[in-house]
Amino acid sequence: MSEHYQTSNFQEVIEIVEKLSLDDREILLDILKKRLYQERRRQLGEEIAEVRQDYQKGKVQFGTVDDFLAALDED
Repeated sequence: MSEHYQTSNFQEVIEIVEKLSLDDREILLDILKKRLYQERRRQLGEEIAEVRQDYQKGKVQFGTVDDFLAALDED
């Protein structure tokens, strides 16, 4: 998808939203905020599940910042 096409669609959406009443725009904003919050929670849940799996497989190591820097120097 070209950048121009995406910009055009975005601009079109903004223009449509601006035609809504103030009350409708506030409702739309509230709905969007709630959906973004839910999406972020879902993504965080997926990341937590992935880290738990890595931990169970022994792929996660714990240590200090100095330990981390020392491990970087070894590679």
